[in-house]
Amino acid sequence: MALKHEPTAPYHSTQDALRVLETVARHSTGVTDTEIARHTGLGTERLTTLLRMLRREGYVTQITDGTYVTGTALARLGAAEGREQALREQLQGTLDRLRDSVGAAVYLSRYVDGEVSVTQYADSPATPKVNEWVDFRSCAHATAIGKSLLGQLDHTGRRDHLHRHRMARLTSRTITSDKLLLSRLEAQPPTVPVLDLQEYAIGTVCAAVPLTAGSTAGCLALSLPVEHAHRLRRAADTLNRNAAPVLLSLAI
Repeated sequence: MALKHEPTAPYHSTQDALRVLETVARHSTGVTDTEIARHTGLGTERLTTLLRMLRREGYVTQITDGTYVTGTALARLGAAEGREQALREQLQGTLDRLRDSVGAAVYLSRYVDGEVSVTQYADSPATPKVNEWVDFRSCAHATAIGKSLLGQLDHTGRRDHLHRHRMARLTSRTITSDKLLLSRLEAQPPTVPVLDLQEYAIGTVCAAVPLTAGSTAGCLALSLPVEHAHRLRRAADTLNRNAAPVLLSLAI
């Protein structure tokens, strides 16, 4: 199985953020934003946005003289011992902030060993997660998460998945034709969120954006009650614009 690598906005932001981090890490006593700009070639506005994000996520710290040094989050993720727990905690903090910024439950998913896996999520009493009434692993055809992950596979990978998982009708809106689903996946632009408009569960709408890290397909997703469906596309766009910190954590 191969992945279809089509860089999205979060990917480009992550690459720029890694260049900034590498520059800061090389200057253990601190480096100014002017020096960072010179080393990375990034414009002032772009660099300011990235530094704000890196400070918020704990990857860099601005000290009293105004220069930047590496932050505690980078040190924790760079340590050999306890890295897995540190990564999980870092991602959870990012997901919690995303949940609050989009006003919806947020999910991080990966496609691991041929199966859909929701690895972490952030919800709250005001933004409850989806009731998983059917195992997400068996209904990729009906969820925004599943369709986003399948969309990142090549044609053979998609066919293999659908061969192993029968496309059951979960609601009147569920696509059960593999031909129709494959056609829609092929036509889906990588920069446009994948939607689930009550295909998995009546009363819930969802959206997902791709988050490919290395050789593993991944995605960020959100869910809303159907009475908030008018917010779905705007929330999905916000999620997409703010996905870089998640991808950055996975890349470090």
